[in-house]
Amino acid sequence: MTEMTQYLVLLAVSVALTFIVGRLLVRAGEPFLQEVFHDEKVTRSVNLLLSVLFHLVTLGVLAIISVTDVPAGDAVQSFVVKLGVVLLTLGIAYGISMLVLIRVRERRRANDISEQVQERLADRGIGEQGHQ
Repeated sequence: MTEMTQYLVLLAVSVALTFIVGRLLVRAGEPFLQEVFHDEKVTRSVNLLLSVLFHLVTLGVLAIISVTDVPAGDAVQSFVVKLGVVLLTLGIAYGISMLVLIRVRERRRANDISEQVQERLADRGIGEQGHQ
């Protein structure tokens, strides 16, 4: 495999995998965002923004990886090492994205619970007495 062929194959595989993982992130992230925002338009907008961020960061890292020289022996070993780095990069980016979505959802749940407690205390006259 020539160096140019290796470069093009790695680039094609990396871009294809990035878009597949990005699509999975959009699908998996939508229920989290819907639970957080309770508004379909806002959910779609945030999901699109997160998807663009994921793609830009991941493709940028992959572009750098594709031109980095890896001293791994022959061309096939070099290709496998670079593909491994691509897969690790995608896994890390996907994991970070999912952790952010989970954290946003947990914060929203905590805020909702806090608001419900405050409303119940106010209904009982407890919250207002503490502020007077």
